Amino acid sequence: MGWAGRSNGELLELAAASGFDALVTVDRGFEYQQNESNLPIAVIVLLAHRNRFQDLRPRVPEIIDILANRPRAQILRVSA
Repeated sequence: MGWAGRSNGELLELAAASGFDALVTVDRGFEYQQNESNLPIAVIVLLAHRNRFQDLRPRVPEIIDILANRPRAQILRVSA
């Protein structure tokens, strides 16, 4: 999408303006950098020991379930 190098706040605004329902991140500090009451979309923070795909992949069904329920603009945590 050409969004490399953008701040978390910019990413949220760009994602919301582009019609995304949620932003999925492995950035553990994300929730401390954003005011949850001002989020334009949901943020799903994956909490994992490593950020390798094979470590995160088992959480994909849980993420899909969360997205299927059209989460409100809030921070959700998924342990991997």
